[in-house]
Amino acid sequence: MLTPERHQIILDLVKRKGIVKLQELMDATGSSESTIRRDLIQLEDENHLKRVHGGASSLQSKGTELSMNEKSSKNLHEKNIIGQYAASLVEDGDCIYLDAGSTTYEMIPYLQGKDITVVTNGLMHIEALFQANIRAYLLGGMMKSNTRALIGSAALEGLLRYRFDLCFLGANGIHATYGYTTPDPEEALLKKTALQLSNTSYVLADGSKFSEVSFAKIEELGAASIITANIEESERASYANKTKIKVVTA
Repeated sequence: MLTPERHQIILDLVKRKGIVKLQELMDATGSSESTIRRDLIQLEDENHLKRVHGGASSLQSKGTELSMNEKSSKNLHEKNIIGQYAASLVEDGDCIYLDAGSTTYEMIPYLQGKDITVVTNGLMHIEALFQANIRAYLLGGMMKSNTRALIGSAALEGLLRYRFDLCFLGANGIHATYGYTTPDPEEALLKKTALQLSNTSYVLADGSKFSEVSFAKIEELGAASIITANIEESERASYANKTKIKVVTA
């Protein structure tokens, strides 16, 4: 079978099923595992699909964004261990920016007992910050219902009043070429500004965010270090030469 024919079969299966296992692709094309792996690397480099553990998946639409309830129910174990590690980087006396998002939310229980100040645009974070008895400031702005984030000019003006030791951000897409992205341009600007106002910046992301590209660019990869979990070594290598990346395990 010629390579273009094989690639078309792979793409058709991924489009139809969303997620396809390596063995399914081998059976459908009559090809070896090594051949399919090379095909997936090429197709991912061409931004046709995304490699996942044991197979491939389709890419999300660039303007698509899940609700906070949908995000919170996905990859919970990964998000928890990412949040725990990220919280361990925060020391007494630090002033930090905590971005709205389901992975940054997982940091909050592990911040309890630390003498810190938090600024956030995350409406979902408020109750958890109260419960952890953490001194916190909430930005003003327009309420974004599906992600429970405060965005817009008022949020940006409020953010500009502060300076941070650390910031912890979420991103919908992390791509070796296109950097950090998110569907909403206003949210992208808020995240970029937080990066600029911080001494040290981190993007927290589970494995599903890699090789994805959303509509609005936040920054280049080198603008922040990545904290993640459960990505393959070959995938990690494509990011490690552009920024620091920490893969945590439990």
